[in-house]
Amino acid sequence: MAKMAASIVEHGEDAFRKLFKFYKRRNPPPDLSDVIDFSKGVINGKVFCRELNTGSVSEAAARRAGLHPVEDWKAFGLHGYPGFIFISNPFLSGSQQYWVKQCLKVYPRKPNICNLDLHMSAEETQNIWEKSTAQISQKRSGKREPKTLLEKLRWVTLGYHYNWETKTYSADQHTPFPSELHTVAQHVASACSFPDFTAEAGILNYYHFDSSLGIHVDESELDHTQPLLSFSFGQSAIFLLGGLRREDPATAMFMHSGDIMVMSGPSRLLYHAVPKIVINPGADLVPQCLLQRSDVPEDSVVRRVSEQDWDVCTKYIQTSRINVTVRQVLGKGVAFPVGSADRSTAPSLNDAYHESSSEGEGGVDEKRMRSSSGDS
Repeated sequence: MAKMAASIVEHGEDAFRKLFKFYKRRNPPPDLSDVIDFSKGVINGKVFCRELNTGSVSEAAARRAGLHPVEDWKAFGLHGYPGFIFISNPFLSGSQQYWVKQCLKVYPRKPNICNLDLHMSAEETQNIWEKSTAQISQKRSGKREPKTLLEKLRWVTLGYHYNWETKTYSADQHTPFPSELHTVAQHVASACSFPDFTAEAGILNYYHFDSSLGIHVDESELDHTQPLLSFSFGQSAIFLLGGLRREDPATAMFMHSGDIMVMSGPSRLLYHAVPKIVINPGADLVPQCLLQRSDVPEDSVVRRVSEQDWDVCTKYIQTSRINVTVRQVLGKGVAFPVGSADRSTAPSLNDAYHESSSEGEGGVDEKRMRSSSGDS
């Protein structure tokens, strides 16, 4: 099957779509031996080490953001993909727990917008975490039970809220961007030689074992000179990175918990997709990096998660992955076009985010997948 994957890559016509279907299939399961695993640190004809700007962020500033010193980060590039940077888990032990908790408990709160707003009132989606925690805590492994609101989350938008119907951002659909996420994103961008990056919009994606994200390109931001940052937490995923044309062949790689991808320069507008979530093998379903004792300093923007909150997060993350993409919408001196105000305060159901083989919550046919979506 590894030879089959290689053969698909070699043939350009519709190669991306064929590779997507190859890795998405369940029976027989795909051979993953051709998938690049940056965590192994293997340098070959495709992968090379990337140098970062180690003087851009002080060691103290990095640690306050829950990150190792930049000089200790393991960064890689791919030949043929200029501007693409893969950073293998630069987070301090214990800091990922905080981001998982923020994505599940804090960021889905109003006035931020989520997929549940499509068919539920604001009152019903006001306290997603509070309405879900008791049921999640009591769930027993292997038993099918009704999904909580938290488990029905597919996406949340931050800052400038992306409008799925018009595929645009606008000035009148905006809430304050989380300061702690802005800090981390700015440090990562600076380390990748983008010191002027400003985090203005975020899309959080919630994947379950049967979720996937179709082939797309992120192009709705008004400024493409700044990078798109992608943070992964929880279960691993297979990520496919293609070319400037939808039919260009793609390269497969793992995204593990804590990994960061930076798409900049020529790679900023490349097609990409997520065909498969790979559940952590072994008896312990939670990735080891999420179970380590905290090494975060007391003055960090990253706070320790209570045992009660982490118990809920652990139950959730056993079968799920969270992806956070952060992007700058406007360039320096750039404003939204006159008359670009949103015509709708809620996303369109026709542009729902994930494909899914479950009962259709958020599921759409790949042909209807939007052209600008959130996972990079």
